[in-house]
Amino acid sequence: MTRPIFIIGYMACGKTTFGKALAQAVGKQFIDLDFYIEQRFHTTVSRIFAEKGEQEFRRIESAMLREAGEFENTIIACGGGTPCFNGNMDYMLERGLTLFLDTSAECMTRRLVENSSRRPLMAGKTPEEVREAVADGLTARLPHYSRATIRFSGDDLEDRRQISVSIKKFLAAHPEIIS
Repeated sequence: MTRPIFIIGYMACGKTTFGKALAQAVGKQFIDLDFYIEQRFHTTVSRIFAEKGEQEFRRIESAMLREAGEFENTIIACGGGTPCFNGNMDYMLERGLTLFLDTSAECMTRRLVENSSRRPLMAGKTPEEVREAVADGLTARLPHYSRATIRFSGDDLEDRRQISVSIKKFLAAHPEIIS
């Protein structure tokens, strides 16, 4: 399968962790879309948001998604909001395989609380505020995520052993990924 695989899901669901491990297991290139944007624009996603606003960021994100989506043999971890704007979900469904990393709200909340310094949108929030933000975000974005071709749990991505087991389970359930 040479078409790109787009991994989608909410913040801290494990898109980058799972994507890197899957890419290594199947010999494909891994692209984190936010990192791709930062490299192309020589600034951070947070700074783009702050200086240009969300609408301009979403325009840039859509353009970079379409650019990266033209590469073959890639696994692309999208930002949490990527599928929700500018027809991006339609593009991903047409262009490649979409994988919704469906992780429990409890698991994502725990990950966000433990690593809030890496997530500007969660910095300074209490655990209860993070829990509420996750619940609200999932409610708003689930209609987009649910359109993915494949749904797989991201709950068991806490250590190398769990990641390895998850990748093996995923590939056993989806052998078309490696053929």
